[in-house]
Amino acid sequence: MTTHNRKISVIGLGYVGLPVAVAFARQAKIVAFDINARRIAELQQGHDRTGEVDGEELREVGIAFTDDPADLAQADFHIVTVPTPINDALLPDLSPLIAASRSVGRVLKKGDIVVYESTVYPGATEEDCVPVLEAESGLSFGRDFTVGYSPERINPGDREHRFTTIRKVVSGSDAETLETVAAVYGSVVEAGIHRAPSIKAAEAAKVIENTQRDLNIALMNELSLIFHRLGIDTQDVLAAAGTKWNFLRFTPGLVGGHCIGVDPYYLTHRAQRAGYNPEVILAGRRINDGMGAFVARETVRAILHGSRSGSPTITVLGLTFKEDVPDIRNTKVVDVIRELEAFGLKVQVHDPVADPEEAQHEYGIALTPAESLAPADAVILAVGHDEFRRAGWDRIGSLLKDRRGFVADLKAVLDRDGAPEGITLWRL
Repeated sequence: MTTHNRKISVIGLGYVGLPVAVAFARQAKIVAFDINARRIAELQQGHDRTGEVDGEELREVGIAFTDDPADLAQADFHIVTVPTPINDALLPDLSPLIAASRSVGRVLKKGDIVVYESTVYPGATEEDCVPVLEAESGLSFGRDFTVGYSPERINPGDREHRFTTIRKVVSGSDAETLETVAAVYGSVVEAGIHRAPSIKAAEAAKVIENTQRDLNIALMNELSLIFHRLGIDTQDVLAAAGTKWNFLRFTPGLVGGHCIGVDPYYLTHRAQRAGYNPEVILAGRRINDGMGAFVARETVRAILHGSRSGSPTITVLGLTFKEDVPDIRNTKVVDVIRELEAFGLKVQVHDPVADPEEAQHEYGIALTPAESLAPADAVILAVGHDEFRRAGWDRIGSLLKDRRGFVADLKAVLDRDGAPEGITLWRL
């Protein structure tokens, strides 16, 4: 039994939805829905391909996994956790959110509450989702059903900051709904609840969390571009500056994934609709989106400087957007690869964590097994997977022709002082 007496459903079972479903299922049986039948079959067998939840935990909790949206009718408190990507024009793509709203709307009953966790721009819940719920259900918002917004704060691969240990922001379309939403989440979130005064405030809070990180990383990337021209190692500068107590410890790098590299565009889109052009946010985005091409160009310059004969080969280590996480969505390593290929170079990519089928399907990239990697003129260590960190220079050196060449360590995981003779190390 639960203290809130609500029957829970979770719509969307990715990095966000599955941990949410597991947390609530420790209290009572819930319905967990996803449109991906393969994903549902895997979860029913106790396998989570994202690695966020282990098989034993999946088998212990009471979750009715389903790809039939009609099963959502069993619940009266629906949590929507579907992706909110951007399209090729860098504009918000709300189609997954609207589709999920349609599915929920078709089973909506009087007294139900729908809570959105997906990252959106301020106003999307009430202006974009509520009309769909009303149209599909034939019910009246505010009288027959209500909504809430509680921004997700899942950090993929983070074993310390989990759904239950991160303070939860909640909001509701009226005071009573707010208290119900707070009670439901408060029953599983140990870190406490923050009640936002409005749904729009909660939506805005979420989108600026990642926008702030994006801008801080953009500053580090711009500093890296400057220091590179000045012949200064950026990591040395950051190590020195970091000795001050209030210096913010951000580092340069490729900014991909489905949060930091995406969310700012939701805010800038809504700002432009309101008649304001956000200069600082968009400038940060331009810097971060250009880092892949910069890495590729510096690698090409180093190879040409080395004046090796024959057609150069580049080995890229890592494809996922983050270390030790299998997710390749919006990975900026692809930008590095595409730029290298545009120079006519042979590029081979190895990632022990990424799914080869997904890499082929999403990007047309054939991942190369470690044992099949040909000796290369340069190695780009793009993602700091633990396997690469442990291997160190001995493994990296073995990937180069005659153990000589150029190594771009984008995550600064290699020991600079331990670089073997004949290897040129470059870091962002």
